[in-house]
Amino acid sequence: MKYIDEEIIFGLLDQARNAGSSKVRAILDKAKSLKRLSLSETAVLLAAQDKKILGEIFQAASFVKDTIYGRRIVLFAPLYISNLCSNNCLYCAFKSDNALTKRKALNTEEIKSQVKWLLERGHKRILLVSGEAPGVNSVDYYCDAVKAIYSVSVGPHRIKRVNVNCAPLSIEEFKKLKSAGIGTYQLFQETYHDKTYREAHPKGPKSDPDNRIDAIGRAFRAGIDDIGIGVLYGLYDWQFETLAMLSHVEHLEKEFNVGPHTISVPRIEEAAGVEFTKNLPYKVRDDDFKKIVAVLRLSVPYTGMILSTRETPQMRDELFSLGISQVSAESRTSPGGYSSEDNNRNNDIQFTLGDQRTLEEVIGSLIGQEFIPSFCAACYRKERTGEAFMNLARPGTIKGKCNINALITLKEYLDDFASESTKIKGYQLIRHASSGLDDESRKQLERFFNDIDKGIRDEFV
Repeated sequence: MKYIDEEIIFGLLDQARNAGSSKVRAILDKAKSLKRLSLSETAVLLAAQDKKILGEIFQAASFVKDTIYGRRIVLFAPLYISNLCSNNCLYCAFKSDNALTKRKALNTEEIKSQVKWLLERGHKRILLVSGEAPGVNSVDYYCDAVKAIYSVSVGPHRIKRVNVNCAPLSIEEFKKLKSAGIGTYQLFQETYHDKTYREAHPKGPKSDPDNRIDAIGRAFRAGIDDIGIGVLYGLYDWQFETLAMLSHVEHLEKEFNVGPHTISVPRIEEAAGVEFTKNLPYKVRDDDFKKIVAVLRLSVPYTGMILSTRETPQMRDELFSLGISQVSAESRTSPGGYSSEDNNRNNDIQFTLGDQRTLEEVIGSLIGQEFIPSFCAACYRKERTGEAFMNLARPGTIKGKCNINALITLKEYLDDFASESTKIKGYQLIRHASSGLDDESRKQLERFFNDIDKGIRDEFV
């Protein structure tokens, strides 16, 4: 697989097993200064097993996450527009030979209906998701879907930003997608282990691992400067996958002078008609999963980290402080899933959900832990993307803007969508969080809050 030297990765992991606690602590000191870790330093953290040392890794990850991003957690919802797919990925319910999956590609009006449902709940950020079916799911279909999403309004509320998870495209196709106004383009390599990749993707366009990994570069060259990558943990050894993904990050930084805007960390879940997921030799234990999140936060401190509703509420709660900065909420993983008649059609979902709470329940849980739920999309609108965003994120100066924008969007949600009990707790959190701002930021926030009270929406810094 391009850009991935398996021999070097296995060698680094072997060497890391002999590292002592003093070396681990020296690496943690470097990480707490918000400096990127090398592959060899990251391998040492991945190999650590001593409980006391693990506790120190977790504490360092929490410090780095809070220093760069503060207490805000960005919320979004996936919107599946099509499960038509010509690939036969062994782990996916949308695989081409799964007769249990009812196939559907939403038309423009159906997409708008789904968006209206999400807006009425308070959602503001969408991740568009589609299967890969050449000739059917085309770049024009994606662009039309993005435009349809942006066209919907419910009172003063609109979707602020559409990110896209779709099949690899050509440079010209990526340029079309960018012109539709997308935020981040997201594409997971799934596994960076070449043999495992080829075995898990036996048929369809996705069977070529080099085309998939090169798609990230094509997106950058097309002018999309916010890219999301990820591993599907459970396909192969988690230590190898993490280090291989970070070697991909190093390649991107070297070639484009910017790494991924986000890294996602999904774990394989069971789905109807998928036997592959029932006996996984590389299934990732919860304790190791926590270590993955913490080590990624330390290795690439400036990168947003995304957690899906595959995980249980309990696991999600634990991972917020270890590095996660974005989470999906109230997700449906089938086309047309955001309607009462489709919510429980388990044979149509891509994977089993671990967290089925409503958006308000997730927000209430975040508030209870003193995290600030955020629907902010200001960086895209202020052109704080790509290298410009990284220049603010690396030293931690993005935190001030994040906190103010998070509080603005939280007040909007509380005023327009929340139940009375959530409002009481939410306003309490706003007062507490506001007290920690400097005088100028507090005055600025007060001006925004006065505008919200007058009915003005969607202001930001």
